[in-house]
Amino acid sequence: MIKERHDEILEAMWTAEENKKFSIDEIKKRCAVEFTDQDLTELESLDLIVRNKNKILFSNKGKELAENIMRRHRLAEVLMTSILKLKNSEMERVACQVEHYLVPEVEESICTLLGHPEICPDGKPIPKGKCCHCGLKQVTNTVVSLTELKPGEQGKITYIKPGNHSNLHQLISFGLNPGVVVTLHRKKPAFCIKYENTELAIDEKIAENIFVWKIPDANP
Repeated sequence: MIKERHDEILEAMWTAEENKKFSIDEIKKRCAVEFTDQDLTELESLDLIVRNKNKILFSNKGKELAENIMRRHRLAEVLMTSILKLKNSEMERVACQVEHYLVPEVEESICTLLGHPEICPDGKPIPKGKCCHCGLKQVTNTVVSLTELKPGEQGKITYIKPGNHSNLHQLISFGLNPGVVVTLHRKKPAFCIKYENTELAIDEKIAENIFVWKIPDANP
């Protein structure tokens, strides 16, 4: 039976590995709980980690489990910031709690609801799940790409995929930040949106990376 503290250790191992760090000290720096050699022994006995001198590495089983933990955690971060509007300090605390209790069905529903986000608020990648590979849309897609709106419909920006960092910075400089309500004016001959007394024409490829919380009954 995996304990919550073991989840935290595996999560710390994952974030350390993302930075190509594998030592116990580096993992402890990133771990939300203190852990002992006994905890590592238990993880080893569960075939989740492999110890090699001062390095701690994932077994195949441990890697898969850690990936699922990180996916839940980072999905929770997106949910907390884009939908529940929690501040960063609260976001991290709540996300740490949520990650332990998300069952796969709820996890997939949240991911689908959010439009299968690829990064969390601090720019780190979110491991993909089955729903991402299948492109599931069973949950009413409240969060959709801007391109899925019809002319006259409105949506509140929840996040922007950084397909191109220069494009992302340009959009931010234009005032297209999470929380801004946009109205799709037209799709042809150019993709045009209106927001905060501004009318802006953007490339459709860029619009595909802007995800909005669709506002129902925007049209009279």
